[in-house]
Amino acid sequence: MNEKQTKSISKFMSLVLRHQPETIGITLDENGWTDVEELLTRMSQHKHPITLAQLQEVVETNDKKRFAFSEDGTKIRASQGHSVDVSLGLDPVTPPEYLYHGTVARFLDSIKKEGLQKMSRQHLHLSKDRETAVNVGSRRGAPYILTIRTGQMHRDGFLFYLSDNGVWLTDHVPPAYIEI
Repeated sequence: MNEKQTKSISKFMSLVLRHQPETIGITLDENGWTDVEELLTRMSQHKHPITLAQLQEVVETNDKKRFAFSEDGTKIRASQGHSVDVSLGLDPVTPPEYLYHGTVARFLDSIKKEGLQKMSRQHLHLSKDRETAVNVGSRRGAPYILTIRTGQMHRDGFLFYLSDNGVWLTDHVPPAYIEI
């Protein structure tokens, strides 16, 4: 597969494994998993034909590691970013003292007033380093990187989770913990 095909399949998989599984008639279990063979069949029926080898290539080469196979390889799920109700089975963990969030200037006034919100997603995503936050923020324009005082948040009782692909998750970041 070429890079364009891989990216197209990855985007479509993000849609069905994170937001709209009903688009191709699959279901996600309570932990976000779906059967690999069913996914392959349904994708082919919906103009996104893909083989198991190609699916494995998409999962292995995705720079953000958005997808994961179950240990036995029979199931697949998105690593995080769901807007559908699933439990990734993650236990709360202690975050580093600082994490980062990439955004753009047009959202800064709202962030100063309300903090960072998870919006339609199950969790708010935070990055372990500035470089990753720049990449995230760049998707919407010139990035503006926020430093989040996650160590203090954790000491104040906020919960954090670390997804399988290294994205930090939480429910909300109040303005008092954000360095703009």
